Amino acid sequence: MGEVHAKSIELPELFIREVEARCPGLKLVSPRDPAARGSHVSFAFEHGYAAMQVLIADNVIGDFRAPDVMRFGITPLFVNEADIIDAVDKLERILEEERFKDAEFQKRELVT
Repeated sequence: MGEVHAKSIELPELFIREVEARCPGLKLVSPRDPAARGSHVSFAFEHGYAAMQVLIADNVIGDFRAPDVMRFGITPLFVNEADIIDAVDKLERILEEERFKDAEFQKRELVT
């Protein structure tokens, strides 16, 4: 259990570092302290809903909280370092290409 707990801190920390280094325009809104944050990491982004829809289409599953928060659940039982890097790679590409502006991702559904 100690190893699982350690990974439950390390993986969200890696995600935060990578997003902050590579994804300008996103602002961490989760507590920075792992003890206060738990396994969820949230970033605010003006186009958060549409960006989350693109991520979901690219098989990175998260959810959205109004008005602009993208929320990611990170658990070491299902996610590893490679998954984190892959998710941030996809997010970085989505932002660079501005895929969140595509019409198909603008329609708001009841749930993300």
